[in-house]
Amino acid sequence: MTTDRRKFLTGAAVSGALLTAPAIVRAESKTFNWKMTNAYGPGSPFYVQGPGSPTDFCKKVEEMSGGRLKIQHFAAGELIPALEGFDAVSKGMVEMNAANAYFWAGKVPAAQYFTTVPFGMNTQGMNAWLYHGGGLELWNELYAAHGLVAMPMGNTGTQMTGWFRKPVNTVADLNGLKMRIPGLAGKVYAELGVAVRLLPGGEIFPALERGVIDAAEFVGPYQDRRLGLHKAAKNYYTTGWHEPTNVTELMINKKAWDSLPKDLQAVVRAAAQACNVESHAWCESVNADALTDLVTNHGVTARPLPAEVVARLKTVTADTLETLAKADPATRKVHDAFMAFRKKHESWAAFSEKAFLVL
Repeated sequence: MTTDRRKFLTGAAVSGALLTAPAIVRAESKTFNWKMTNAYGPGSPFYVQGPGSPTDFCKKVEEMSGGRLKIQHFAAGELIPALEGFDAVSKGMVEMNAANAYFWAGKVPAAQYFTTVPFGMNTQGMNAWLYHGGGLELWNELYAAHGLVAMPMGNTGTQMTGWFRKPVNTVADLNGLKMRIPGLAGKVYAELGVAVRLLPGGEIFPALERGVIDAAEFVGPYQDRRLGLHKAAKNYYTTGWHEPTNVTELMINKKAWDSLPKDLQAVVRAAAQACNVESHAWCESVNADALTDLVTNHGVTARPLPAEVVARLKTVTADTLETLAKADPATRKVHDAFMAFRKKHESWAAFSEKAFLVL
């Protein structure tokens, strides 16, 4: 190689470095400061703080991004009221919100399917549908018109049917009850004469204690004990019919999302997936001891709903879901996709886990 050729190549390499290096530095050094609101009140385990919670998510994102994306978290009431996150994120007032998609039933009826479906899939099936069965794509297709992006960020697993001031022995006992219950299950209960109430977590205990409501569903033994629901009602029912799983929604403003470099988008997705797994594991780890404590030390009677009641709820659920699907094309599309995947997943579960569980 001649001396002149060496000088030319060296100069070209240096010039190329000078041209490209500033762009790389600018991309890597740009920082983002976002706000996240929450549908749940300050200090709430799982929903606000603790392993796999929204505040844990914010911490994970900052650490994984090397401080390039910092998210300031605001519990319900600290920046906006509990159930105004949808509008706040859609309008760009904040970049993120943590809640459950079924809270937005009045705005986007089909969104309810992305939290839970009565007599639907368990957590394993729901994750399979969302991540690898087209569910996440449908969710974001649904939210696109509102300038939103969504993904799962947590899961409580199966939830309890709830707390009742009086025992439930027959279907007739539901007629006339005033009950706090969100989502599709609320519509099912309404068909059986229940007066459905949608209350934020912090308002459930005083309403149940004062008799403003006769029954309430929240989460499971650990969370319910923390709210003190066992002090207002002693009949604790399960079956998990209404919420066999329960997905925490991470909602993001679409313009803000598009402004993130691809690597930071990957960080957000990875942190949300980590919290989805960790939050569910935490719930599974604490509920057994809490249930034992409620029954042993607090006089709670815990039992499944009578078979007659469950059978009636199942029939009404099928009718209710079909009616909702007929009324809205978007709901029909999501409903059919959910049910098709559920059928496929149940065929595998029946061959694998069901066979194990009956041993």
